[in-house]
Amino acid sequence: MVTSLRDAAAAHVRPDWIPALAELVGDAHVLTEMPDLWVYSRDRAPYATFHVRNANVPATLPCAVACPGSVAELAQVVRFARARRIPLIPFGAGSGVLGGALPLERELMVDLKRLNAILELNEIDGTVTVQAGMNGGQFEAALNRRGFTCGHLPQSLHMSTVGGWAACRGAGQNSTRFGKIEDIVVGLAAVMPDGRELRVRPVARRAVGPSIKDLMVGSEGIFGILTEITLRVWRLPEARLGVVLAFPSLQAGLDAMRTIMQHELRPAVVRLYDREESDQRTAGIAAFAERPFLAIMEFSGTRRLAEVEHGLAMEIVETHGGSRTDDAPYLHWQQHRYESYSPKWQHSDHSMDTIEITGPWSRLPAMYERIRREVLGVCEGMYFGTHWSHAYPEGACQYMTLRLPPMPHADTLRLHRRAWDLAERACLELGGSISHHHGAGLFRNPWLRTELGVGLEMLQAVKDHLDPDNLFVPGKLGMRARPGAVDIESTEDAS
Repeated sequence: MVTSLRDAAAAHVRPDWIPALAELVGDAHVLTEMPDLWVYSRDRAPYATFHVRNANVPATLPCAVACPGSVAELAQVVRFARARRIPLIPFGAGSGVLGGALPLERELMVDLKRLNAILELNEIDGTVTVQAGMNGGQFEAALNRRGFTCGHLPQSLHMSTVGGWAACRGAGQNSTRFGKIEDIVVGLAAVMPDGRELRVRPVARRAVGPSIKDLMVGSEGIFGILTEITLRVWRLPEARLGVVLAFPSLQAGLDAMRTIMQHELRPAVVRLYDREESDQRTAGIAAFAERPFLAIMEFSGTRRLAEVEHGLAMEIVETHGGSRTDDAPYLHWQQHRYESYSPKWQHSDHSMDTIEITGPWSRLPAMYERIRREVLGVCEGMYFGTHWSHAYPEGACQYMTLRLPPMPHADTLRLHRRAWDLAERACLELGGSISHHHGAGLFRNPWLRTELGVGLEMLQAVKDHLDPDNLFVPGKLGMRARPGAVDIESTEDAS
């Protein structure tokens, strides 16, 4: 059952082991007061926001929050928790949108933000080693002051951590040029469930068995807590050439994107919008009267390289009926690229969410049409808009925004889940992946077995070996929950 904040606070009992935990990290770094527990009871998952808006706890309150200030302290906290069979969840900045940080059984939250230093910038190797709790915006700014960029610039840049990027296998807005985070990470360190340290040394490539690095990147904390990340860095680009394009049809825009990628061009940014989202961004621009589909591209690097790639791409655009037009939509996107639009709608009693999937070029049009049709049929007044970005030679990310109109809380929960189920099932049936970069967390559990098959059993077997007591982020990423965990699906009829 969903619990109100008032009832959860009244039922909360302070664990008797808090003084012993404080001896490890200091009294000031163990949080047990109700305002802190309320903050750490959720991430930015819209599902959680819907509950918070009604003064409900999305799942449970955490039992406490520990904030270690060093890797040694973190290892002590992990050993402490293991000895007492206390489940725990690592917490970066809480920017995840799929409930990965929701405590389901009053877990101990382990906040990593005190691990926030750049340890080394190696200009010869072109790498940087940074602690996992460093804020993304502060990290990028520090690199910029030295003349570098990490190339990973998600919309959540200023409200996420470097460790969170890697743990959730994220993507930045410049991923078409620099890659997703798994392409940028070259080494890492982590504290494992038994308190030992794992180190994957930063080298360009290796052939010593399956990639341990890739087992950890995207593991969302189920195998270990990331403490250090070594990433590639690049010199700040000499030039950034932005361009706004108008296409006569969605298919023409998709074909142009595909051809650009398959001709080995690498724009830093490529974004194509459906008619719904194009119209919102192009009012008053004459070119879109005949060519109503908007695309934004940016080419960066040395000026000569950017100009050559830009020129070749424009030739491809023209062959698909596209034309260059007013730069205003690009400039607006640049100015607002790190802003979140969801609070505007959540505060007006609408219920907004986003779903990002990956599809092959040959299936993307069908994915879009089917998901759009089925999601719009969920209820009267539903909003559905889409853009395509994070492009590759084989396919692209389809990023969909859903918005339910104001309605009773119980109906919001039911229809929100229905829209998600329709979108994820259609994606799977048409050969896509249910997530491109937000990860799985808690909310994608129902569809993971269909996508991963026996692979999910492999992940569970690894977790069972590394974490036999099931203490690290139980019940997330499709893994087995603990017996006392809250089942969020059983709460969706709550008002």
